[in-house]
Amino acid sequence: MVSYILRRLASTIPVLLTVAVMVFLMLRLTPGDPAAVIAGDNATAQQIDEIRTKLGLNQPIVSQFFIWIANMLRGDLGESFFFRKTVWELIADRVEPTLSIAALTIIIAVIIAIPLGVVAAYKQGTWIDRIVMGFSVIGFSVPVFVIGYLLVYIFAIKLSWFPVQGYQRLANGVWPWFMSLVLPAFTLSVIYIALIARMTRTSVLEVLSEDYIRTARAKGQTELRVLFHHALKNAAVPIATVVGIGIALLIGGVVVTESVYSIPGLGRLTVDAVLARDFPVIQAIILLFSLVYVLINLLVDLSYTIFDPRIRY
Repeated sequence: MVSYILRRLASTIPVLLTVAVMVFLMLRLTPGDPAAVIAGDNATAQQIDEIRTKLGLNQPIVSQFFIWIANMLRGDLGESFFFRKTVWELIADRVEPTLSIAALTIIIAVIIAIPLGVVAAYKQGTWIDRIVMGFSVIGFSVPVFVIGYLLVYIFAIKLSWFPVQGYQRLANGVWPWFMSLVLPAFTLSVIYIALIARMTRTSVLEVLSEDYIRTARAKGQTELRVLFHHALKNAAVPIATVVGIGIALLIGGVVVTESVYSIPGLGRLTVDAVLARDFPVIQAIILLFSLVYVLINLLVDLSYTIFDPRIRY
């Protein structure tokens, strides 16, 4: 097990290096000059050149890349061109909202989707099954921002149950923090509820015809125990995979959700950095998201040994 974990961690190095090279080149080769953005519309060419020199953008691309890699290996992610703070400070300031939304989204999705999927499998072919599957299709089809604006209109503007936009930090109190997260988390959770419910239904259906399910029923066990103790337990491996993939895919959803609700998280920071051509911030955030993605996949692989003891690494 330890050797497997070490091998997987070592395999992240070429992945992150490839991501670093691709992100660095795409930012440098796409149109747009950070120095011109910082200088403003009325700046002269000389002023723009001075800013480029100060930022180190006048050096050859290869030199810029190796300087950035060397600094990053020392733990220095650089300083933001636009925000005038170190990248570490920006990430530390913005990480709480993003983690809060992601955690609540996954909790909501798992709590709702798994029972829905189990019930849909048990009631296969009935109106309950059709409703769950219909919701899954809608959840996959409707864009996140459309769901966000719809929830804002109904629950924030019309009913005034939740704030329209913004984020309350946990230090300001648990209840204000929770209320500011409910709509964003539900907005983002719709697609994951659809994804997890569909996979749960498919996986549970496969095991409901197994001999050990008939044996459990023959022993007089309740349907609730048969479904959630025997069927769901043995169908957990693909469900765990989908949940892990969902956590990794939250990265893209958080960007849209934080923009809709004006939440100052990493997703909103990414959008602002892209618009400002803030190279150090964009590079650091994409590498951070890539590392999180790889680590989540590693945790999903390790979880197989919990749900299926026959699997060994």
